[in-house]
Amino acid sequence: MRVLVLNPGSATLKATLLDAPGFEPRFDRTVRWEANAGLPDRVGVVREVLAELARAEVASSSIQAVGYRVVHGGERFVAPVLVDDDVVDDLEALTDLAPLHNPPAVATIRAVRDVLPGIPHVAAFDTAFHATLPETARRYPVPEAWTERWGVRRYGFHGLSVSWSVRRASELLGREPDSLRLVVAHLGGGCSVTAVDSGRSVDTSMGMTPLEGLMMGTRAGSIDPGIVFRLLRAGAAAEDIADDLEHRSGLLGVSGRTAEMRDLLEAEAAGDDRAALAIEMFVRRAAAGIAAAATALPGVDALVFTGGIGENAAPIRGRIVERLSVLGFSPLASTSASGDSVLSAGPPAVLRIAAREDVVIASAAEAALAAVGRKAGRA
Repeated sequence: MRVLVLNPGSATLKATLLDAPGFEPRFDRTVRWEANAGLPDRVGVVREVLAELARAEVASSSIQAVGYRVVHGGERFVAPVLVDDDVVDDLEALTDLAPLHNPPAVATIRAVRDVLPGIPHVAAFDTAFHATLPETARRYPVPEAWTERWGVRRYGFHGLSVSWSVRRASELLGREPDSLRLVVAHLGGGCSVTAVDSGRSVDTSMGMTPLEGLMMGTRAGSIDPGIVFRLLRAGAAAEDIADDLEHRSGLLGVSGRTAEMRDLLEAEAAGDDRAALAIEMFVRRAAAGIAAAATALPGVDALVFTGGIGENAAPIRGRIVERLSVLGFSPLASTSASGDSVLSAGPPAVLRIAAREDVVIASAAEAALAAVGRKAGRA
């Protein structure tokens, strides 16, 4: 099956064409949205992607399904789903839970359904992998009325990336997924840590929204909620506080210069104290998150690094693992690694795995359509 996988972010649309279940993309492009893009611009970007496919000698008529990454599925969407008008409306209603991520996803789905109306469209959700969270991890220690009235609970994110990491870790270690106890650290622009026991998410650092947890590129991660109350009482606008926590915090906020880890490492080497502070805070908080996730497991077979920083910033991996020696991790060489690999045999082992949400989404599309075919056959 040929699947066009679309990963709509707040700034870019990543398009990948896969002949499922293969791993190597036949086409891979990232296109930037225009500033404040509306639906007509989304349609224009989609048409641009299809035009690029044509120039690559891939006819749009050969695409058998379109799969989408959707960050937040809320309570309803705990598995991939075939998209219809009701699904799109329900996704739009979840905007407040992921205001940076869900709106471009919904706009993209609407645009592509207009341009490619004759084929199935399947949405896959980052939150779905965490549907297995036990209540002790899912609940917050807040009044029950918050949960009942406003749906306050932990959802977790990066589930598509974690799912791929579990699959590849199983292959690299030569063990079945249901025999593995993993901590998956997805470190990139957004960062999270997930504890996986026998293929199931049992704890994760992101919460009801992607703001909780580790220090990130431009997001603060977990901070004292009293800080927000203090700023509100001092007259700061809620929208400005939210914008600062989303866009001007994290590595960018501390360093004062960039959210890019590669640039920060270069600045640190050149003697920039604020860059060094940002990196050390990032490392400290990532290690703490990994250690916390480990306590949700009966033991740790492997730590997986994935995401842009986790895959490519060898010095950061080395510094994080150095802080985890108390858990039995052996020091890592700060040399670059290419391809999925076992960086340390352990125990616990340390793995480097490239994030491939596109493969998970394409596989989900294939499985969803196969399920529909089986139902049709029984009918």
